[in-house]
Amino acid sequence: MKLKKIIETCGFHCIKIKNLGVSFGEQVVLKDVNLHIHCGSLNAIIGKNGAGKSTLVRAILKDVPTEGTIEYRDTKNGKIKDLKIGYVPQSINIEKNTPLSVYDLIASYQYHYPVFLPKSKRIYEKIKTYLETFEAADLIDKQVCNLSGGQLQRVLLSMAVADKPKLLLLDEPVSGIDKNGMELFYKTITYLKEHYDLAIILISHDLDYVKKYADHVVLLDQTVLTQGCVKEVFESPEFASVFGAEPEETWIHGKAQEFAETWKFNLEEGGNEND
Repeated sequence: MKLKKIIETCGFHCIKIKNLGVSFGEQVVLKDVNLHIHCGSLNAIIGKNGAGKSTLVRAILKDVPTEGTIEYRDTKNGKIKDLKIGYVPQSINIEKNTPLSVYDLIASYQYHYPVFLPKSKRIYEKIKTYLETFEAADLIDKQVCNLSGGQLQRVLLSMAVADKPKLLLLDEPVSGIDKNGMELFYKTITYLKEHYDLAIILISHDLDYVKKYADHVVLLDQTVLTQGCVKEVFESPEFASVFGAEPEETWIHGKAQEFAETWKFNLEEGGNEND
């Protein structure tokens, strides 16, 4: 089932998280989390280690008991619908030398097709189409255990969006990926948000990439400390308190670094600093 491509997102779908809380015994991990997320947006969740970011993902996936509500609503007619979720974890555990190809992984997961049967030509072509969106069609016959971190994430992304989700959850999906792989990943995510009718929640420690690509940023520490556009959050006193930097200093440094990288790139492409 191929995800429907559209010129731009409809803007009428939203996910509302109201008063979400998670506790393990007497330990409160999340409390009173309120988020309002629209389709066509990349929403980055940032915070220090232990702030509850991954627990928030587990709560949305209903992997842990929660308080509060999560609603998927059509704002055009107000109707509440079932929320279909795609999920990309930090990693998957595949033992070395496991004879499982990318085709086997997706065919068994998406189509419940037994891996011991001969390949289905129809399923093979469908899987190849999924992978093409993420520049990964050439990986279809490779063993999963031999994929690089970036290659594996592209395969997992193709699996996550194959079933037409309305919400895509990405839990630190670029851990261990080099800079080139990260750039390709974020460009792919930008393509998804602009051409597919879904919202994206990204858990990330990569503040430079959050600054460059996110539409909405949520600073979390058990609860939502602050949220808004990148500039609002990065310049907030809450951000300075969590990350130990003056807001203005962090923002100016980030902008200077972005300019330097762009200037260097232009020179490498054949530009001249005297132009």
